[in-house]
Amino acid sequence: MLLSLSIRDFVIVDALQLEFGNGFTVLTGETGAGKSILLDALSLLLGDRADGSLVREGADKAELSAHFDIAALPDLAAWLAGNALSGDDGELLLRRVVDKGGRSRNFINGESATLGQLKAVGEYLVDIHGQHAHQSLVKSDTQRQLLDAYAGASALARDVRVAWQDWQTARRAREDAEKTSRESEVERERLTWQINELADLQLQPDEWNALNQTHSRLANAVELLQSTQLAVDALSEMDGNCLSILAQVQGRIGKLSGLDPRLAETLALLDSVDAELREVVYSLRDYAGGVDEDPESLTEVEARIDVLMSMARKYRVQPADLPDKLQDWEQQLAALEASADLDALSLAEATSLARFRSLAESLSGKRRQAASELSERIAGEMQSLAMGGARFAIELAPMSEPSANGLESVEYLVAANAGTSLRPLAKVASGGELSRISLALQVVTSQIASVPTLIFDEVDVGIGGRVAEVVGRLLKQLGQRYQVLCITHLPQVASCGDAHWQVEKRTEGGRVNSRIRPLDTERRVEELARMLGGAEITDTTRQHAAEMLTANT
Repeated sequence: MLLSLSIRDFVIVDALQLEFGNGFTVLTGETGAGKSILLDALSLLLGDRADGSLVREGADKAELSAHFDIAALPDLAAWLAGNALSGDDGELLLRRVVDKGGRSRNFINGESATLGQLKAVGEYLVDIHGQHAHQSLVKSDTQRQLLDAYAGASALARDVRVAWQDWQTARRAREDAEKTSRESEVERERLTWQINELADLQLQPDEWNALNQTHSRLANAVELLQSTQLAVDALSEMDGNCLSILAQVQGRIGKLSGLDPRLAETLALLDSVDAELREVVYSLRDYAGGVDEDPESLTEVEARIDVLMSMARKYRVQPADLPDKLQDWEQQLAALEASADLDALSLAEATSLARFRSLAESLSGKRRQAASELSERIAGEMQSLAMGGARFAIELAPMSEPSANGLESVEYLVAANAGTSLRPLAKVASGGELSRISLALQVVTSQIASVPTLIFDEVDVGIGGRVAEVVGRLLKQLGQRYQVLCITHLPQVASCGDAHWQVEKRTEGGRVNSRIRPLDTERRVEELARMLGGAEITDTTRQHAAEMLTANT
């Protein structure tokens, strides 16, 4: 349930703090006073797209926040926990900040949130019925979605659409495979031949780099041996070699260190150099012992390099990339073989079709049951809305070909007057009749709503008199089960509210401000009198307003 709403620098509101209660609350006011601001603010908090024009002129940003009691919504609490957005137990805080550029920041329980997350949360909290809902009622998609929602089958309808798409994908895959089977066979033969050719080479990982290193060593064996021996001679064999000179220097510094201890560190360094040089000599001798002139091995390596280079030129890749090319061809062949398995593709198509039909038949059953019940309930509401003798029915017509929406089309039929035949809603209902049928639908479907708060935005447009009184009582009945907010211009509806708020626009300091204030009984009579009599309020209109208020409270 909505507990409070805070609005700052939004459209023509500088600052507004509203506290909400249970039951049926009505909002009234002059045209243009800003009644829709409350709805616009809530819609933004529930995920509507932001617009910089909504920021109050002269302000840098608009700030909105709403506080909800969600103790009776365990599914929402579980969703919040699953998205790491849980707040205090049983409470929820939504906040949104919109700057002049239209950019917004969104928060759920103080944590940054996406627009999608706001929308997801909003589906648990509020159901908004707009004043133009009847305009979409003549559309087949709207009619079908309303029936599915009433049947509690919206999720099943989504599953049917997914299953239908899967079936179509499987069918296209099978048809494409049949059309291209010959081309695929030629491609498979080509890939198989190329794979075998490369596989015969028995390519090894990083073989190309290893071959080049081996070739470089074998081709330069003589130079390697000669240079290694020269290095060994210079370090330890020839007259005046490095080690002998170093030994002389060590002996001299050793004697001097006895005279000056500060040379001890230098002597230690010389000892370290002597050890390192001897390690170098040992290493060079070991290396020279492993280098042989091997013309046969060199010939074999060069032959292998020639083979790899020839194959690389043939397939226009670098020699080092041949193993990757082989792997790529193997993957292509596997994909072709899978797509060419017509038996497997036919089985996949049949399986997906069976799943679609199973889900679609289940959906059809739910629709048939709901269509009968919903038709009866809407027809009953139509009688109370001054459409005596009218009939309403929902026709489920089997389609020649199934679609993503199931096995049947959904069409709303109406006979607006006694003795007339049922015909499609779009063809027979006048504007006023369509508005009343839409209201009947909204009232009936709202009675099964899973959200705690219902908002009606001038859904009573196009009706008046006794029908308006009926609408007010219907909304008041809903208020016994839900928190109901209604924006209305009709005094008959407003008089049925458990609470009454007035929206008014004032000029303060040269700027226009919209204010909302709760009305006590006296002020409520004045507002109802204004709605009844217009600009001039008389004792007669006040008396009529008081009587209307007494009769409906």
